[in-house]
Amino acid sequence: MAQDEISKKVELNWLSAFYGGLLTDKQRQVLTLHCEEDLSLTEIAQEVGISRQGVHELLTRAARKMFEMEEKLHVAARFQRVENGLEKCRTMMREGRYDDAERMIDALIRFDQEENNGL
Repeated sequence: MAQDEISKKVELNWLSAFYGGLLTDKQRQVLTLHCEEDLSLTEIAQEVGISRQGVHELLTRAARKMFEMEEKLHVAARFQRVENGLEKCRTMMREGRYDDAERMIDALIRFDQEENNGL
């Protein structure tokens, strides 16, 4: 499996954690089989009882919908930014850099407030 295909599966799986609930049951099922179970389109088609082309179309629509939602809402990107900031805070705390950690926490709070005001 090519590295870019693996990266795309990881990204789709990541986005499904945030936007999977907005997909149809069939899209969610096919996406799970593709990303988490690592089944081929042919294997998914046999499992679900639709054509290989049908599986491809469901995956394409699901991916497009999740990418469009992320482009509009940036939920996954915001989550990642906060998670990275918290990890930096943890490192600073372990290193005894409490003032730096406090500044990072203040920056994360400001970021959260700015983002929430924009919604």
